[in-house]
Amino acid sequence: MTREEKAKYIDELVVELKDNNVIYLTDTAELTVDVINNLRRRAFNANVSLRVVKNTLLSKAMDKVEGKDFGDLKGTLSGATSIMFSEVGNAPAKLIKEFRKKNDKPILKGAWIDEGVYVGDDQLKLLADIKSKEELLGEIIGLLQSPAKNVVSGLKSAGGTLAGLLKTLEERA
Repeated sequence: MTREEKAKYIDELVVELKDNNVIYLTDTAELTVDVINNLRRRAFNANVSLRVVKNTLLSKAMDKVEGKDFGDLKGTLSGATSIMFSEVGNAPAKLIKEFRKKNDKPILKGAWIDEGVYVGDDQLKLLADIKSKEELLGEIIGLLQSPAKNVVSGLKSAGGTLAGLLKTLEERA
């Protein structure tokens, strides 16, 4: 790779790192071509971008990104590294967890999600359980609607009870 190609590669990584708020670093070493292609296919179907990167060039790209502190993630850059980008914070973790039911890898090296840094494969379960923005909004809306539904339900039943009482009193007279 020439110096110009490396510079272009770093610039492309800088743009991707700036534009994404969900970044996962994984170890995909020793996976066969067929297994990697299967992982790529699953990633594509889950709206996760998967790319193999060179550690030194990724490290340089991380240094160039302004406004993001990748913290201890740079310390994970050894061996073969693949980078995953996603719109949903837990999508890559769920993909990795599902894929590892039949394979030993990919192993999570670390993740950067909306300013949070997670290092180590032991963080995978935690990351898979993180709720997406849509899931959180749905829960909040459900919680907000619940009291209103209770009031409307109470008024309906009270109205029925009141009407029943009036009808009974009318029949007695």
